[in-house]
Amino acid sequence: MRSSVGVARARREPLALLCSLWLWGVAAQPSTPPPTAASPGARLRFRLAGYPRKHNEGRIEVFYNQEWGTVCDDDFTLANAHVLCRHLGFVGATGWAHSAKYGKGVGRIWLDNVVCGGSEKSIVDCKSRGWGNSDCTHEEDAGVVCKDERIPGFVDSNVIEVSTEQNQVEELRLRPVVASARRRLPVMEGIVEVRYKDSWAQICDEGWDSRSSRVVCGMMGFPAERKVNRNFYKLYAERQQLNFRLHSVACAGTEVHISMCPFEFYRGNVTTTCKGGMPAVVSCVPGPLFATSSPRGKKRPQRQPGQRLRLKGGAKVGEGRVEVLRHGEWGTVCDDRWSLLSASVVCRELGFGSAKEALTGARMGQGMGPIHVNEVRCTGTEASLWSCPYKNITEEGCKHSEDAGVRCNIPYMGYETTIRLSGGRSRFEGRVEVAVGADGEGHLRWGLICGEGWGTLEAAVACRQLGLGFANHGLQETWYWDASNVTEMVLSGVKCAGHEMSLSHCRHHSGHINCKNMGTRFAAGVICSETASDLLLHAALVQETAYIEDRPLHMLYCAAEENCLASSARHANWPYGHRRLLRFSSQIHNNGRADFRPKAGRHSWVWHECHGHYHSMDIFTHYDILTPNGTKVAEGHKASFCLEDTECEEDVAKRYECANFGEQGITVGCWDLYRHDIDCQWIDITDVKPGNYILQVVINPNFEVAESDFTNNAMKCNCKYDGHRIWVHNCHIGDAFSEEANWRFEQYPGQLNNQVM
Repeated sequence: MRSSVGVARARREPLALLCSLWLWGVAAQPSTPPPTAASPGARLRFRLAGYPRKHNEGRIEVFYNQEWGTVCDDDFTLANAHVLCRHLGFVGATGWAHSAKYGKGVGRIWLDNVVCGGSEKSIVDCKSRGWGNSDCTHEEDAGVVCKDERIPGFVDSNVIEVSTEQNQVEELRLRPVVASARRRLPVMEGIVEVRYKDSWAQICDEGWDSRSSRVVCGMMGFPAERKVNRNFYKLYAERQQLNFRLHSVACAGTEVHISMCPFEFYRGNVTTTCKGGMPAVVSCVPGPLFATSSPRGKKRPQRQPGQRLRLKGGAKVGEGRVEVLRHGEWGTVCDDRWSLLSASVVCRELGFGSAKEALTGARMGQGMGPIHVNEVRCTGTEASLWSCPYKNITEEGCKHSEDAGVRCNIPYMGYETTIRLSGGRSRFEGRVEVAVGADGEGHLRWGLICGEGWGTLEAAVACRQLGLGFANHGLQETWYWDASNVTEMVLSGVKCAGHEMSLSHCRHHSGHINCKNMGTRFAAGVICSETASDLLLHAALVQETAYIEDRPLHMLYCAAEENCLASSARHANWPYGHRRLLRFSSQIHNNGRADFRPKAGRHSWVWHECHGHYHSMDIFTHYDILTPNGTKVAEGHKASFCLEDTECEEDVAKRYECANFGEQGITVGCWDLYRHDIDCQWIDITDVKPGNYILQVVINPNFEVAESDFTNNAMKCNCKYDGHRIWVHNCHIGDAFSEEANWRFEQYPGQLNNQVM
């Protein structure tokens, strides 16, 4: 499946939630004169249309031969999008969309099989089937996402032109009326208002019912609606001068956006009195994560007992790859026929609002394990995804490159207003500054964070709070970003688990600052990224390759130098005797959306003379033998002496190899293999007594390199050791099974013989 592109985040305001709103099917009116006999490029105009669109993304439409038409997505590439975005006045493209993601256009399909190199000055310089020659339908209309940066001096603006006879609603909000709710976020109840000219107008509640309220609550990020005290609002409305703009709104309740509901505008510029005089009022039920009585992001959201749904791999709350629990094992959903209706059922079931986007093509990274269901077809009324019709996966059905994902509407919390970056080369990097109260004039007072102990997990929370995606690096020194007049340290001892929505939800020193280095050069900083890697261990290979070797001490001098043996080896009678080693192979896959690169650059890699190679990360993996109750009885570790692409998936080219001091890393779609027969690829079990144990392998244990998901970095196996042989079985990634199945694993009584079932 080809991947679709994201929807730009709607503009937010502290008073209430604002949602961009474009009427379905509103067409721009051409304002260009009839084409002349000039060059083909001079006859063309371009615009963005469709829903949900923004000023820099939408369905691409071309004005040619006095008619607006679309472009087919056959053979469409990012290079095509670059050329088209430059036509629109943007410097380039960041993505593109297929399969009429922004809705189906009308009229001609002007271009098909367009092939651009990306540097062309005009779309007419690209190869295609010719103007008007297409075998496509409007279900294949292409869209583009342009980089939000204008070409200097570009005159024409990318604004959909709407005639005065047509009506367009741009924004919607909930305006709180109750005094206690005006300063509290999230806004869960209020009068529904739409932007009209430079002010706000109300919606007449004539025909308004709970189904329309459900749609508005979904847009605001809430899973459900509830009844309101109409008498209170009626008294309020009688004392106010209201300006009604819409009436006769009649949603079915399954729409993801109110623009998809039938409604009518009041005509004329005069204030029109609504029949009955009541504005539409909505009260919403928050999900567990946003309930006012909850700690709101301080704790990881707990799945309800029996919940069989989760999101993985997303940078923000309310987005991720959809995973479902079936027969005690987590798996993914294939994206065939994946729609906004099905995505909205997922979002509401998880306690969010309706879906902003139904993602296809593993946009949130590829999952692991089984693909449980395919062709999910929800109507939007279901309480659970499992209530929707779906098909079971067949052998040839789907691949993990087709994993479905969602982006859900979530309540506006205003977290991004209390954090900012300064001094960076782009908006994705800089020294972190946080607001701590206000001064005497009501202005926010900004300060710095002590860099001591600041790492990847803290940076991940900061980047999430900023809305900038994942953390690439958490920096403890930022002297090179000393460009701000903010110099006071206001926060120290920050320790995050990584899932919080705001730094204020993390642990930190309360009431005082405890920072050894108070200078601004030691203030915390971040480098954020829209994508991240995601490493997983091939569990089955560990199980298949595990064996015991008694290795002579005279062959272990280098291993001892790198601390790859148990501490008791120091007291052994070198070079006589041997150590008992549990050996196995490790195959580490990168299933994320960015290459995995070592934290340190080549200039700081450490040369190990004995083994004759560089270490790019001191500790890349931990190997442990645990008792069933979790007590560690043996351990090992592996430094990343060579991170490279051993093999890759079909159509993925290798980028990293260690030969000749080459660049190290693991490309997306590739894996690095540490064979069982290389040094330190073992656990020294010389001192381990016979019994039943758990073998645990953890990748990137110190979170030195950012990933989109750290919860899948651990692998566990049951093993039985009789003093001579070892049986390793039931190997699985740590979060691959249900909580009940994991509990059974931890309580495993052990093997009574060597017949592993």
